[in-house]
Amino acid sequence: MDLRVSAGLSANSRDAATKGLAGTYFSVSVRDTEKLVGMGRIIGDGGCFFQVVDIAVHPDYQRRGIGFKIMGRLMEQLRDNAPKSAYVSLIADGAASKLYEKFGFEQTAPVSVGMALRL
Repeated sequence: MDLRVSAGLSANSRDAATKGLAGTYFSVSVRDTEKLVGMGRIIGDGGCFFQVVDIAVHPDYQRRGIGFKIMGRLMEQLRDNAPKSAYVSLIADGAASKLYEKFGFEQTAPVSVGMALRL
């Protein structure tokens, strides 16, 4: 929860985080000794649809290739285990789209447009 906030992502309640983490398909954590400095997760139904979420690197550790390595491990997991017909999506904030393009992600507009509802 602290890493999300320090990396500029939205805060979640402990209850929401606990429930959300239980639905993780695959995750990557990067630590400097005991300190969590990077993370990323895949959520989804395990067959048709997957979403890459919670890609975060602590500001003190950014620009060292950690985000690239996290994405690389997540993509390796998907390529090795997800069905070849799976649809993998993500929401890219700002310049993060440049990172995701390196792994083959493309903007979907104008064919489709991402939509969201924050409760």
